Amino acid sequence: MSIAENLEQIRGRIAAAARRCGRSPDQIALMAVSKTFPASAIREAYAAGQRLFGENRVQEFAAKAGEVGDLEGAEFHLIGHLQSNKSAWAVELFDAVDALDSIRLAKRLDAATAELVDPLPRELRWLSAGALPGAARVRRPYPVLVEVNIAGEEQKSGMAPDSPELLQLLEAAPSLPAIAIRGLMTVPPFTDDPEGARPHFHALRELRERLAARFPGVPLRELSMGMSHDFEVAIAEGSTCVRIGSAIFGARERH
Repeated sequence: MSIAENLEQIRGRIAAAARRCGRSPDQIALMAVSKTFPASAIREAYAAGQRLFGENRVQEFAAKAGEVGDLEGAEFHLIGHLQSNKSAWAVELFDAVDALDSIRLAKRLDAATAELVDPLPRELRWLSAGALPGAARVRRPYPVLVEVNIAGEEQKSGMAPDSPELLQLLEAAPSLPAIAIRGLMTVPPFTDDPEGARPHFHALRELRERLAARFPGVPLRELSMGMSHDFEVAIAEGSTCVRIGSAIFGARERH
């Protein structure tokens, strides 16, 4: 099947999953995870109406950003681990970072956003691919999601759900005015049975509710959870954004 056909099928499944749990399909964003795929695949998805994309690595996306800089209305989010020393580069390249996993990174993103000025359109900014620091056009406040390692897996990044640093980050949010914490993101342990992810999705939703009650000044509205094999379960548990890669673009090349 083509990328356009895959997108149509996924959108139908999202709508059906939403209706089954009494939600509107409009409450769930579809992010096409284009990591490892070429710019031509992004352009094909864009032609089929897709506007939200996720990438895992700063350098990988920088190599193809110039080829997609003319796609009006397209948004590119960083969903993979970000080293704090690449914060300024990430802010220049991406419309949002959905993998905030430390106070240190939050401070670096806040500082990088605050230092940038506005004059260049995206296509010129991306042609420079970070070569012109301070010349990027970025949204203020810059949107971020907090990545939560909901199952405590050692090989994964993200803040532990019971981490004192997570509470400290939300307490510090008012002192970081250049970024806006919009919600939480997680990648649960993989299981062949999609239902195996349900307890982790449920736990993230409950965590969001507890944190929102404790920190009413931080609008934790978003829950980014669910991938190609388990997104329907994630929708039932309250996901507001599902991240779909292989079900749209096909089998991913291993790096």
